[in-house]
Amino acid sequence: MNWYLKVLRQYADFNGRARRMEYWMFILFNIIFAIAAVILDNLLGLKFSSEIPYGFIYLIYVLATLIPGIAVAVRRLHDVDKSGWFYLIAFIPIIGTIWLLILFCTEGTPGTNQYGVNPKETYQEINEIGEKEM
Repeated sequence: MNWYLKVLRQYADFNGRARRMEYWMFILFNIIFAIAAVILDNLLGLKFSSEIPYGFIYLIYVLATLIPGIAVAVRRLHDVDKSGWFYLIAFIPIIGTIWLLILFCTEGTPGTNQYGVNPKETYQEINEIGEKEM
């Protein structure tokens, strides 16, 4: 849940790098909350029509998380040393989506790259400092 909140705090931050854990935890919680919004729409009868299973709550949730979702995807691409514009490869049917999925699953570039320091190494350093203080 902390990773999800971290992405929301960095609402429109397209600079820097994002770890795999940060990206995939955001995706996981985003899917869970989207399903909850659909269920809530159905329980409260806020669906747009009987054919469409979602309503206003889902629509508001999706619009609220659209920009953070794109921002964390761009930062994830930065972690594998790709430009954020590489996200547009998803518009190539099937192959583009598969290639993007592979990039999102690939481990980030070790050390510093043109987009910043490796967030995984920074996170490990913080944990090591915390363990020494205890």
